[in-house]
Amino acid sequence: MAGEAMRQAASSLSDARPRSYWLDDPERPEPLPALTGDERCDLLVVGGGYSGLWTALLAKERDPGRDVVLVEGHEVGWAASGRNGGFCAASLTHGLANGADRWPDEIAELEELGERNLDAIEETLVRYGIRCDFERTGEIDVATRPHELAGLRAWHRRTEEMGLGRTDFLDRDQVRAEIDSPAFLGGLWDRRGVAMLHPAKLAWGLKRACLGLGVRVFENTRALGLARSGPGVAVRTPYGRVLARRVALGTNVFPSLVRRLRPYTVPVYDYALMTEPLNAGQLASIGWRNRQGIGESAHRFHYFRLSADNRILWGGYDAVYPFGGRLDSALDQRPETFLTLAGQFFTYFPQLSGLRFSHAWGGAIDTCSRFSAFFGTALRGRVSYAAGYTGLGVGATRFGAEVMLDLLAGEPTGRTALTMVRSKPLPFPPEPFAWAGIGLTKRSLARADRHGGHRDLWLRTMDRMGFGFDS
Repeated sequence: MAGEAMRQAASSLSDARPRSYWLDDPERPEPLPALTGDERCDLLVVGGGYSGLWTALLAKERDPGRDVVLVEGHEVGWAASGRNGGFCAASLTHGLANGADRWPDEIAELEELGERNLDAIEETLVRYGIRCDFERTGEIDVATRPHELAGLRAWHRRTEEMGLGRTDFLDRDQVRAEIDSPAFLGGLWDRRGVAMLHPAKLAWGLKRACLGLGVRVFENTRALGLARSGPGVAVRTPYGRVLARRVALGTNVFPSLVRRLRPYTVPVYDYALMTEPLNAGQLASIGWRNRQGIGESAHRFHYFRLSADNRILWGGYDAVYPFGGRLDSALDQRPETFLTLAGQFFTYFPQLSGLRFSHAWGGAIDTCSRFSAFFGTALRGRVSYAAGYTGLGVGATRFGAEVMLDLLAGEPTGRTALTMVRSKPLPFPPEPFAWAGIGLTKRSLARADRHGGHRDLWLRTMDRMGFGFDS
């Protein structure tokens, strides 16, 4: 970054608050009291992010008489559910391409299930009056390099041939008519498969809906361990325990209470900036009248969107894996990444020179080697789990909640019959091999971006193994 560009980027960050814009909101509810003593229930849900909230809500909708308890180690929605970009995608497989490569025989069914899942999310928001700035504006996958544009054209043709073509190809002029950046060479617009929303308000709204149905929610209540207890499960907490007939684990990036699952996910820290609100002239300079979400087709990609009050969220690019997979709140702030992101922002939107960022934050994503969630049970069917959403959990966690409840019920369904549900990703190796392998993969992906998409021997080997690393 040249000297003047670096000074501009640094100046734009001088007043940025070191916290998630979404959580820095006057509507943020006060936490509920922690659990003390012993509680008994039919179903215990561990985790107060989207995964746990959807599980608790759907459990009560399936059986209103079921006694459901949810415990959250901090506050509902404070982790990834309150820090993400607010892209609520229909895809259950981290994109059609990933799903088609891994489950070609099921991809049509998986796509249909994903569309129905997104429709059900929208219907739920209406039914419970959850106001989370939901806008079904779709997403444009943009190309910023010639080889990416060629890749988008080829992929558009392939999806048409597969009968799954639901995107419109945009050339340079067409994409810049939607959002004007000199960096954009073209794009694919999925008009209905993605919605934009306020992620924290979604979590808080789901919490209110759960409470309204009788779910008992305890915050600042970390689950410390689980064990069999007669026909059920006992889960220890700092000030008590829960005795439950069944348990659903929605802990995602946090170490699983089922220890054998821990090698299947690693935490990856992702970072984002939020601008101050754009005025009418600034908005006019970039267009963006249709308010789509935007994602890049590069390996090291940015994602960006407009908030309800016309700020631009600008995130991605860096995916930071901490050695040993440690979770550390100090990693939520990474000034060198924020400076890089700010400089890149003004390269993409030079017409917004002088705009400032109001918030800068990061958080951990649970990544697995196949990029999409995996599922299963433990303790002879008493415990179910879903994890590994790899950044696309805003929408897919609802589907994961359905799967966890199906598994606990012990009755086969169309969901539990899916190969995607019955199979597992490859586990990550122990340290220091995970650190070395992930580092090598990141360098190879960056090199591929710079060299026309060419995948080196390391990446081709990972492809053959079905092993990946992504944010």
